Amino acid sequence: MDAALVWNVVKWVLAVLVAGFIGQFGRVLALRLIERHRAKKAHSHDRSDLPTEVLLEKERLRATEKTEKKQVKAEVKKKKKEVG
Repeated sequence: MDAALVWNVVKWVLAVLVAGFIGQFGRVLALRLIERHRAKKAHSHDRSDLPTEVLLEKERLRATEKTEKKQVKAEVKKKKKEVG
């Protein structure tokens, strides 16, 4: 066998092994990042330390803002319809 042919095969085998290693390492890293993000997100949504009244008031404010936004959007749509 020719030494150049053997070296060429060895290079390809090493390249495939390195690619597999990098792929596995990248996969594990991605899973850890996702897990950390989910844990941080779950922790930030934990509101057990806030009183119930505060939480209800926040929800009420959000609902009011949402309703106002819908009304403004409906008015804009109505004006566009009248002009067009």
